[in-house]
Amino acid sequence: MKQKLKKFLTHLRDIIIKPKRYFTKIVADGNMDESMLKAFIYGLMGGILVLCLRLIGGATVTLGAVFTAVVIVPVLAVALLFVMGGLMMLVSEITGGERDWEIAIKGLSSIFFMYPVILVLNALAFNCTSIWIISLLIDLYVLFLFYNIALYCMHGKKANVIFVIAVLAMFLATVYATDYRIGWFMLKNASATLACVM
Repeated sequence: MKQKLKKFLTHLRDIIIKPKRYFTKIVADGNMDESMLKAFIYGLMGGILVLCLRLIGGATVTLGAVFTAVVIVPVLAVALLFVMGGLMMLVSEITGGERDWEIAIKGLSSIFFMYPVILVLNALAFNCTSIWIISLLIDLYVLFLFYNIALYCMHGKKANVIFVIAVLAMFLATVYATDYRIGWFMLKNASATLACVM
């Protein structure tokens, strides 16, 4: 257990401090089961943590809420992995990087430890200001991770990767600057978002 925790902390440190060193090590070896399992487990962790937060907050936990936490959220995590994998393949095509689906999925699954963190942070938002701050910080960090995967894992050309990330950042800025942000916030925390429209 101690060794697994040490390995996880090293993994976390390398992604945050040494992304180039970490992502360049990812190669295709024909084993994608581990990537899907990672997404499912982190999804399950996120669902259970959000459920616990609601319990602590005094919310009534229904059978539907438990089913969502232990089945729907983990399955959505796996689906999200494949959707993001498709987007990463598109980015890689544009930036002249690798055209390997397995490398894209492995690169993305290596950052899926962020999934439960993101779910919990979104659940902690309690008013309009907090959902704004949390959502913006998370979105910027996800863009940063996406940049590192596209550049170091998929080996895209740096100038092209910067251009694509800049376009995604501008799209994100447009969402935040318009009423579309309400829909984006609703996906993250409906109760906190309602404070933005009242």
